[in-house]
Amino acid sequence: MTITTIPIDQITRNERQPREFFEPNALQELADSVARFGLMQPIEVRRLGLPEFDDIPGNQRYEIVAGERRWRAHQLAGLTEIKCIVTDDDLTVLERFKRSVAENINRADMTPIEEAKAFRRILDEQEGSEVKYVAKEFGKSSVYVNLRLALLDLTDEVQQHVNSGAIGTQAAVQIAALTPGNQRAVMAKWAKGAFAGDNELVHFAYALKQQQGQVVAMLVEDMSPEEREERQRERTKTRSSIDKIEHVLGLLEELAKADPMKLALALEGEVGKRLEQMDRVADAVQKARFNVRQAKAHAEARAIALNPDAEHASLKPAAPAAPAAPDAAATPKPKPQAKAATAKPKAPAQRKAPTSRKAPAKRAAAATA
Repeated sequence: MTITTIPIDQITRNERQPREFFEPNALQELADSVARFGLMQPIEVRRLGLPEFDDIPGNQRYEIVAGERRWRAHQLAGLTEIKCIVTDDDLTVLERFKRSVAENINRADMTPIEEAKAFRRILDEQEGSEVKYVAKEFGKSSVYVNLRLALLDLTDEVQQHVNSGAIGTQAAVQIAALTPGNQRAVMAKWAKGAFAGDNELVHFAYALKQQQGQVVAMLVEDMSPEEREERQRERTKTRSSIDKIEHVLGLLEELAKADPMKLALALEGEVGKRLEQMDRVADAVQKARFNVRQAKAHAEARAIALNPDAEHASLKPAAPAAPAAPDAAATPKPKPQAKAATAKPKAPAQRKAPTSRKAPAKRAAAATA
């Protein structure tokens, strides 16, 4: 293996390589590292088949096989040359692309959207390819590949936020199941800071996904007097139960203020039993809180599902007014057809909500990236 130094301007990027997004701060860190310490691992390039340049010294052209990030960092650092390994291979364009995917897919630098596009390209261009084969080839599960492919249903706006790391993959999968209009509505709330973190965004998008296919059921409430009475009883019972929690809260606060030594004497012989009782209460509170949080997400999502056009009006460009025909009677617009109810998806996993929406933390600069 021979390492040679090649001028930067004789090297071009592979336009069909899987990576499209390069986090600016991390790239600048790498450029600073390269400028100070040099390049630890050469990039890999191949000669381009341009016979007209072969006999002109210094005019040979090369294409990057691996190491575009390092090449970009050199340019950012103002360097004019870069260490390279020149490879000669007879791989097809798709085989070369798959090799690049394999080199990048397990790195944190490759975004979920880039992975999704890479999987989609292989499935489209490789004859007889299926999700299970692609998954096995890259050491992933079929579920992993399918979840990545689902991200391609995201609007461009959401994809940009996923690429930057501002929106996590779990939330992105839930948002991808929404109609484009509902995706815009979610992003409008997100941009206003309506969600404390990614976990709240997951709950909201999941709730809206459940409701967007059930508009008819929510709009048409042809209930009998008995059904209305039953609903009212349920409401009264639920609200009464929740109101009683305040009484329990007072008891717990009183217990929390008790002197532990006096508490031990008062519960002599039952401390362990009472502690188990408190653990059961704490577990029930956690589950109830999660369920009420889901209810809050459903309540907020219901407003969008019931009247998406009103929610999205400020997000859509105004349509040009059509010239009115003289003496023509106004023709009422037909109401849009509601979508049929969809199958109930699995509920999102519970996880701790982050305190704020952040882009990925800066990665340590590494010249071997």
